[in-house]
Amino acid sequence: MIPAKRLCLSAILLLAAAMPAYAHVGIGTTSSLTAGFMHPLSGLDHMTVMVAVGLWAALKGGKAIWAWPAAFAGVMLVGGALGMLHMPLPFVEPGILASVVAFGLLVALATDLPVSTGAAIIALFALFHGHAHGTEVPENAGGLEYMAGFAVATVLLHAAGIAVALSLGQRFRGLARIAGAACAAVGVGLAFGVV
Repeated sequence: MIPAKRLCLSAILLLAAAMPAYAHVGIGTTSSLTAGFMHPLSGLDHMTVMVAVGLWAALKGGKAIWAWPAAFAGVMLVGGALGMLHMPLPFVEPGILASVVAFGLLVALATDLPVSTGAAIIALFALFHGHAHGTEVPENAGGLEYMAGFAVATVLLHAAGIAVALSLGQRFRGLARIAGAACAAVGVGLAFGVV
C-alpha cells in the first residue's frame, strides 16, 4: 500500500499540474474515445468535482462508495445525450461552478446525508457536466466514443478519490476534509476568474 503522505503529495501535484479549464464549449476534438477520456483530465473544474465525489462517497462509506459514483456517471451520460440532441438546459455553466464549491464543502464538512439524498445532489450536478460536454460534440459525429471516454475517465477519477480517502483511514480523515476545502476554494477561484 502506498504511504498516505506520498499519495497526498501525488494528488496535490496532479491537481497543481492540471491545465486551466477550457471546458465549455467546443474546444478541441470531441469525437474520439481518447478526446473524451482526456477531457476530464484537462480542466481543474472536472478533476476536482470527480475526485471530490469519490472522497465524499468514501467518507460516507457503505453503499455510497459505489452508488454515488454510479449516480454521477449515469446521469452525466444522460446529460450528454440531451446536450447532443440540443435539448436546452438552463444554468449549465453556473451549475458546473456551483458543483465544484458544493462538493468541496460537502467533503470539507464531512456532510453525512442519506445515500438517496446524496445521490440526488450528485445527479443534479452530473446532469450539468454531461450536458455541457454533449453540446460540444459536432453535428457530423456520433459522439458515443467521446462520451464513453469521458465516462471511463470520470469513473477513474471517482475511484482515485475513493482510494485516497480509504487509504487515509479514520486517523487521517482530516486530510480528506482539507482536500474538500481546497476543492471549494478552487470553485470560488474559478467563479471569480482567479484560478
